Amino acid sequence: MTDTTTLLVQLRALLALTQTEEQIARIRVGQARTAAVRRELEQNAQHAAERSTAIADQLRELGGVADVVTPALGRLGALVKGALEQAEPIDEALLQDLQLEHQLLDRATYLKVLADTAGKPEVKALAERLVTAHSATVEWLTVVLAEQALGGPAALVATPLQRVAGGATKLANLPVRFAADAVNRAVGTAQHAGEQAGGTVNDVVGGAVHKAGAVTGAVRETLAVGRLASLRRAERIAEREGDSAAAEAVAATRRELGDLTADELPIKGYDSMSTAQIAGAVKELDDPQQVNAIIRYEEAHKARSSVVSAVQTRLAALAKEAVGAPE
Repeated sequence: MTDTTTLLVQLRALLALTQTEEQIARIRVGQARTAAVRRELEQNAQHAAERSTAIADQLRELGGVADVVTPALGRLGALVKGALEQAEPIDEALLQDLQLEHQLLDRATYLKVLADTAGKPEVKALAERLVTAHSATVEWLTVVLAEQALGGPAALVATPLQRVAGGATKLANLPVRFAADAVNRAVGTAQHAGEQAGGTVNDVVGGAVHKAGAVTGAVRETLAVGRLASLRRAERIAEREGDSAAAEAVAATRRELGDLTADELPIKGYDSMSTAQIAGAVKELDDPQQVNAIIRYEEAHKARSSVVSAVQTRLAALAKEAVGAPE
């Protein structure tokens, strides 16, 4: 028979982690993209509170001292995590959520074996309940991260600070990429161009860099003011300078940020369609980027929650397919 001391240690650890899990779920409620996700997160928070109570009750049954500090530590841990993750992209915050759930799952599995060895069926039943709950949450978070990997937007909306954290590097790197691409193209064709036009390599490269400079100068404005307006301007400049690759890269970023026209949508006649028609049409889309385009356009224009939910359901199905999760 195993000494109950180890059981008590694991139960206390699970209680602290579950308290943190509950508070994080409550934080995530405010980031829910749809009403359905909001309800699910609210239920998750409530179920976590119920699990905390069950763990605390089991602690007392085993003679553990009533703990008034652990809940406070759990809430503090969630608050610290919530504050720190504001400086990170949302995918990093979700990966930390997933790490917490894996830790809870692993400890619950360990507790189950300990309880079985110690002959404590009531503790084993609690551990099995925890394993079931955390397995489901691990799967849900895995799918949410897959949605993010497919280009998002996922079930959770990034906070303003998280959007800045996630987009700043991408936007900052755009000018570098444009300039590098332009120079690489110039170097690759310089010899041929020089032979045909009688110019030199420096002439060709210099002209390409000059064009790239015009484009990248416009893109740098996105880091200060008028992000979308500047992207549109950068796109026009790239088109005018004949740099189709740069124009398409800027256009892709613009579309990713939700600045689309109806003509750019994969569903023709979208603006005149009903919710039911859109829900039916989006089921035919197999490209996550096309589904994302619909979500971003809808959120930027009519913002109908029923439409966003329907389209989000399709994205979730594609994410589940990507990670091999059951439908």
